[in-house]
Order: sequence, then C-alpha cells, then structure tokens
Amino acid sequence: MSSRAISKTVVKRLPVYLRILDNLILRDVEIVSSRELSLESGFSAEQIRKDLAYFGAFGTRGTGYNAVFLRDKLLEIIGLDKKTRVIVIGAGHLGKALTRHNMQKNPYVDIIAVFDRDRAVIGQEIGKIRVLPFEQVSAVIREQKIKVALIAVTASSAQMVVDEIVRHGVTAILNFAPVKLDVPEGVHVQDSDLTIDLQSLIYYSTAEEERLSRLQKRSAESRSQKMLELE
Repeated sequence: MSSRAISKTVVKRLPVYLRILDNLILRDVEIVSSRELSLESGFSAEQIRKDLAYFGAFGTRGTGYNAVFLRDKLLEIIGLDKKTRVIVIGAGHLGKALTRHNMQKNPYVDIIAVFDRDRAVIGQEIGKIRVLPFEQVSAVIREQKIKVALIAVTASSAQMVVDEIVRHGVTAILNFAPVKLDVPEGVHVQDSDLTIDLQSLIYYSTAEEERLSRLQKRSAESRSQKMLELE
C-alpha cells in the first residue's frame, strides 16, 4: 500500500466500487474490467485504476479484476471484513428510518443500540432494537467498544451529543443534524444534510440555459431601473 495519505475523495469512492462488485457477484460475474466498473459507477476507468493502485495490484492487464477477490480486498481496506458495531443517536422519523435501512440493507454493519432523550420513544422497538435512554450511551460505548455513530438529532443538541460520545471513545460520526460540529483531532465527521442535497439537486431540474436567461433578464431590468432612478 502506498505510504502517501489517501485522500477523502478516494476513500468515498471505495464503497461505490464495493456496491457494484456486490451486485456483479450476485449476477455470477467472475471477471470485471475497469471499463465495466466505469460504466457502472460513472467514474473514469483511469480514475478507478488509480484509486485501486493506491492499495496494491489487484488486477491483470488485459483481463481485469476477479470480482470476488477485489470485493474481499475492498472489504479489508475499508474495514468491513468484520461487521462494524454502530450506534444511532436519535429515534425520530429519520433515526428510525436510518436504523431500519441499515438493519435490512447494509450487511457490513451491526446496529447495536439506538438512543434518545424523549421519554415518549424510549422503550419503543425498531425491528428488534429497543430505544434506550441517552444516559446509557457511555456504558454501551465502553462495553461494546463502539467507534462509529450515526447522529440524527436536532441542531441544538447535536454538539452536546457529540461531545459525550467522543469523550467515551467514538471516533467516526455520520452527522445528519444541520449544524457544523466541533470535534477534536483524530475524530472524523461526515455531514449528510438531506435538505441541502435536495436543494442542490433542484439546480439540475431546470434547464441551465433557461435559468441563465432568466437571471440575465433580471439583471438587465435592474440596470434599467437604476438608469431611470439616475435620470
């Protein structure tokens, strides 16, 4: 493996390759080329070969990659060769949806516990997982050696929650709260704001030419108005 630091963008692409390989293996595909991975992922074949080369030589020139072998190597690289124990903080609609989705669709993680401060949801079950009071989070983190947490709480309580779980050993956080979190060095936070993602996507729902034309028209009208005011 290269001694150079691996960029976050490379790391974020690895699970994409893993998902594609999982699907190919289910279809009994044995050998896959970087070109086929490119068609499935949207990344260039050159980029894929470069990403994988950071971690070793996994393919054969002119032949491609053994799908099972490459999948297993990616699991090892990412750290998914053993199930990762994860906790979820927040048992609202989003927290419940995230928990159910990962229980049903993510074979590489094991949701150990869900926590909340709301007495109305404490004791409820999500699948077979009972929602626990947040006061128990420190004990569960220590006993289960939890390093990864999903945060689906309000912006006002997110920092307090993160301070508490980091203090007891969590080092990787997927944050769904709409707020920038302050964490110490060595703790990694990945933000996932569904509202911003949707708003960004809407940009592409309108033809760019139409949008630019509309903005230019407004700009021209604004200049005309300013000219009239000067007169």
